[in-house]
Amino acid sequence: MITRNFFLFLARNDFVKNRASKWGPKLGAKSVIAGETIEEAMETARQLNEKGLSATVDHLGEFVYNKAEALEATHYCVRTLTAMEASGVDCNLSLKLTQLGLDIDKELCLSNMRTILDTAKKYNNFVRIDMEDYSHLDPTLEVLQELRKDYDNVGTAIQGYLFRAEQDVDKLKGTNIRLIKGAYNEPPEVAYQDAKEVYNNYLNIIKRHMLNGSYAAVATHDHNIIAEVKAFAEKHGIAKDQFEFQMLYGFRSELQEEIAKEGYKMRVYIPFGEDWYGYFMRRLAERPQNITFAVRGLLSK
Repeated sequence: MITRNFFLFLARNDFVKNRASKWGPKLGAKSVIAGETIEEAMETARQLNEKGLSATVDHLGEFVYNKAEALEATHYCVRTLTAMEASGVDCNLSLKLTQLGLDIDKELCLSNMRTILDTAKKYNNFVRIDMEDYSHLDPTLEVLQELRKDYDNVGTAIQGYLFRAEQDVDKLKGTNIRLIKGAYNEPPEVAYQDAKEVYNNYLNIIKRHMLNGSYAAVATHDHNIIAEVKAFAEKHGIAKDQFEFQMLYGFRSELQEEIAKEGYKMRVYIPFGEDWYGYFMRRLAERPQNITFAVRGLLSK
């Protein structure tokens, strides 16, 4: 837990962040971030598609502080969707509402999301609202609920380490949800702290969402969870087109390809952009294996 908290502290540390560009590539960041531009992200998606893998791209960034920045982020999302259509890649879009002005004005955020979803709908594409820290959970779900009145091409993510995850999954029946363990440092008042309890609750919400007939995006690198989900789907007659597996770009690539070859949809989350630091630190915090990966990258340089 000390190691996890250490990397989460670094993720919020502006002093370190401002100097990270010098040593970030040596820590392995370049291996898990698909460049800084839309063009680089599309090329990465194309390469993954050639291996039978689907993709979702996320232009990294959080917490804009004025309307101009929120509008700029919105236009960037529209450009990204347009690039997907032009390049013909099998890829959808992931984003964070704080990029679109959630902390400034909820109506501004809703307006920006409608602009993005209108573009995605025109291209028959899908947009995933990433879940952020606990303070943004209810505002995010409120925005999603409002958008779902007019759009069926939008979903979100639910974090399995939260006590309320089961309740939220049940409320979101019929919604395409990415199911994740969770990567933020939440207090014991709202989240499980024990790894086994997180594991059990995570599996529980996956199974509940799959059983209620909703589309489930199971985001995990844990081969035990993957095996359990496969067995559960087979036992309950849940078709392979009712769920997918998701993993991060640069992690367990061989396993990703194995899953795709077995006939399951395997989607790779591709982050890109200049603001990679917070994302990379949270990935190191999530699992000891990720820290080992980063150290290996450092020693190989």
